[in-house]
Amino acid sequence: MFFTHSFINYGLKSMQLQYKLITVLIMLIFCFAVEAAVPVLPGADKLSLKAQLGQQLFFDTNLSTPPGQACASCHNPKTFFVDPDNNLPTSAGVLPGLKGSRNSPTLSYAAFSPIFFYDRKHGLFIGGFFLDGRAATLAAQAKLPFLNPIEMANPDSFTVVNKVRVSSYRELFKRVYGVRAFDDTNKAYNSIADAIAAYEQSPVFKRFDSKYDFFLAGKAKFTEQEKRGRKLFEDPNKGNCAACHPSRPAADGTPPLFTDFTYDNLGVPKNPENPFYNLPRAFNPAGRAFIDTGLGAFTAEAGENGKFKVPSLRNIAKTKPYMHNGYFKTLRGVVEFYSNRDILPFCNNPLTTEAKALASHCWPAPEVKKNVNFAELGELNLSEAEINDIVAFLNTLTDGYKVNP
Repeated sequence: MFFTHSFINYGLKSMQLQYKLITVLIMLIFCFAVEAAVPVLPGADKLSLKAQLGQQLFFDTNLSTPPGQACASCHNPKTFFVDPDNNLPTSAGVLPGLKGSRNSPTLSYAAFSPIFFYDRKHGLFIGGFFLDGRAATLAAQAKLPFLNPIEMANPDSFTVVNKVRVSSYRELFKRVYGVRAFDDTNKAYNSIADAIAAYEQSPVFKRFDSKYDFFLAGKAKFTEQEKRGRKLFEDPNKGNCAACHPSRPAADGTPPLFTDFTYDNLGVPKNPENPFYNLPRAFNPAGRAFIDTGLGAFTAEAGENGKFKVPSLRNIAKTKPYMHNGYFKTLRGVVEFYSNRDILPFCNNPLTTEAKALASHCWPAPEVKKNVNFAELGELNLSEAEINDIVAFLNTLTDGYKVNP
């Protein structure tokens, strides 16, 4: 309070300047106390100087307002860069009671996504970041959570830059971007995003050390069930999963990424447990009637409504819940949905949970009924054993496999 009264007594006319000065003082008091420790992760020994800076930014819990939330809060390395609370369908923000409308996707292997573009030959949008592609590049994606009122809730980029300006790693920032790196707020904010993107492009996020990787290298053997699962996964007349999740190395030798980076409406139901429905009208005017139109909302094209980015299946067994709204809590439920979505009847209640739908042998109607993909899934008619085999194969895509010598 002393500082606030002092500013007023000196007759500062600009309320914005007053706010900025107060913000700097608060940060000077708290910044060192709230910066989170950076864990030692596989691949971190290969970080460039810029990526080392990005690592500091990624784990800094001071970069929210109030302090307490970092990039790593919703993309925790211990849970393969998704939200560590997998009991919640969507992630909580730094402000009490605020939760987003979507499930936080993993950042593992995200750096391989191409810049968002429209493929005229195939009539498809490809690449980009976020589940709706609204950020063209990895750096563009890194800027948005800082200013999202439901996520890190900073009022402006000036606030974020000043938090970095007084951080313990400020000298590293100037070493990477120059001694005058903080002189221009816009340039400094772009540099923050650039450094985070450099970290997300590092080996920490692309390990390629799953059992499947060792299998492809001839250093691990599959069980009979895993072999059957892989065959079903790739068979266009069975699972047909590889149509959107390519499972073979690319022509340039890049290991399979298990995504084609396109967008699809899978007919996923609304999630009755989505906490976003209960947010105040200021954040969700539609209440429980809210419909997430995905890519269509970003492109403003009705033909893209209900479509979300095809995720990589790497680490899929460890990154529940699944789908854009966290509807599915089990991987087996996802595969069963792919298999019999169009075979089973609609549930009477459109707000039926996965567990109740599985028990009742029905599926709720899609959240967005138009543009549903009927060509590649929904009527696969897999047996119980075949579903189990595919799930067994998906478990081989988890990073950190230890080869038995």
